[in-house]
Amino acid sequence: MQVLVTGGAGFIGSHIADLLAARGHSVRLLDVLLPAAHGPGGAPDYLGDHELVIGDVRDPDVLRPALSDVDVVCHQAAMVGLEAGMTDMPDYVAHNDLGTAHLLTAMTEAGIGRLVLAGSMVVYGEGRYLCPAHGVVRPGPRTTDDLERGVFEPRCPTCDGLLEPGTVPEDAPVDPRNTYATTKLTQEHLAAVWARNTGGSAVSLRYHNVYGPRMPRNTPYAGVASLFRSALARGEAPRIFEDGAQRRDFVHVRDIAAANLAAMRRDQPGFAAYNICSGQPRTIGDMATALADAANGPAPITTGDYRLGDVRHIVADPSRAADELGFRAEIGFAEGMREFGTAALRA
Repeated sequence: MQVLVTGGAGFIGSHIADLLAARGHSVRLLDVLLPAAHGPGGAPDYLGDHELVIGDVRDPDVLRPALSDVDVVCHQAAMVGLEAGMTDMPDYVAHNDLGTAHLLTAMTEAGIGRLVLAGSMVVYGEGRYLCPAHGVVRPGPRTTDDLERGVFEPRCPTCDGLLEPGTVPEDAPVDPRNTYATTKLTQEHLAAVWARNTGGSAVSLRYHNVYGPRMPRNTPYAGVASLFRSALARGEAPRIFEDGAQRRDFVHVRDIAAANLAAMRRDQPGFAAYNICSGQPRTIGDMATALADAANGPAPITTGDYRLGDVRHIVADPSRAADELGFRAEIGFAEGMREFGTAALRA
């Protein structure tokens, strides 16, 4: 199988490329090498012998040769993370949504009918919650008044009581809460339109909190795992927002790569989305403590600070990916954090 991995020089894309090559597949990488992701140094040194095409996924003249003889496209290229402000909005839309539209157009012209898309759990917004009185409910955004007072749990929209988190299935209502989340949902819609109109197969893998070797160092767009790990590398204590009890599902990047390989085997026409997670939720505080212990660093500091774009809890149901793709995460939290606590980060 010949696979094009867009964003293939990045954190997740490079691990996918390594696994594909190890399983005997031919791999071509396409990456624009954005400084926000790669720093000023250009292509990273961990790419080995992978074929690398340097170019923008929005450029048809780059896409045509990159897609030559390709069987499957694994689309990882994107601006990631919570935006630093509203001025980032055009860049997120241009890279994530316009880039996906150009890619799908070029795939159609090349007669390529299989796409695996890097989706994200951020499309769910505040996840799934239970009210003791009203069952499953969808909370609105948390208020500044509550957050300032240290009331971090979302409230029931009917009775205003505090809610308990539940697990999110793929058919839960989507509710993106920031620009990045909105662009990830738009990518799914574009992929579904493409699959419906071409008879192709499009799979969106809704990644949960990915961590592991090759994560970029501290940037305004990095995920919380990278922020904590970068602080420890500087000899500083990880700083935890809110009270540290936010629940997430941390999934190792090598498991993410395995999920992509599993999704490439799916050839049914149409669009499908899958939660890609460990199924073993932990708190942000758990992760900070595990990383600090692994790195022999200072203990985390819980600040009580907050960001309005953050969600409180997001924990997924992994059963559909297990049943339909045969994917189950294999790297446990303790093992993964021990490795990540001392792993090198990208500049």
